[in-house]
Amino acid sequence: MKKYLVLGVLFILPITAYLFFASGVNNFGKLPVITPEVHELTSFTTLDGDSLQFKDHITVLGFFGSNPEASKANAFNLTHKIYKKNHQFEDFQFVILLPKGTEMAASVLKEKLHEVEDAKNWRFAFATPQAIDQVFTSLKTNLTLDSTQATPFVFIIDKEGSLRGRDDDEDIGTLYGFDARSIAEINNKMSDDIKVVLAEYRLELKKYKSDREI
Repeated sequence: MKKYLVLGVLFILPITAYLFFASGVNNFGKLPVITPEVHELTSFTTLDGDSLQFKDHITVLGFFGSNPEASKANAFNLTHKIYKKNHQFEDFQFVILLPKGTEMAASVLKEKLHEVEDAKNWRFAFATPQAIDQVFTSLKTNLTLDSTQATPFVFIIDKEGSLRGRDDDEDIGTLYGFDARSIAEINNKMSDDIKVVLAEYRLELKKYKSDREI
């Protein structure tokens, strides 16, 4: 147990709660908005033919290009280190953008991910190459897509459709996205930043419920 004295009141926290609050960056304040108003997913449809959107969701956004099999290792890294811990949170989703014509390959990859964890919130979405470029460009990062429209970097999009990241990262200054090839980066920086965003919305929800009860 850890003890804290705040405004003359002694608080005793279980060690698990202490570790939760001690492990995050930014003191669990708001994770900075790096780019507001990322382009919505109006042109995309999922494997089931459904539409999807950033609004009202916390989204991990990825670009797997015309050869999604080549991103399999990155997808497994993300599943083990991020998705398994967070997929049961309401409104949390993974969205992977791919060009039309890759539906079969994406379906095979999703089945492989399903062997690790229930992959229902992995949403593979398809549109034209132009639509993919439009979304990526709207992120306004210093990164690029390769010739297949893929990148190993993934991005956190909040419920207002804004890109979240770090504006004072100790290694590179502005951190737009997270390299899914790096277990260390996913397990440390990305895991912490996802935790910050989820905590932010949980606090807002608690405040909303409290205000309604007054």
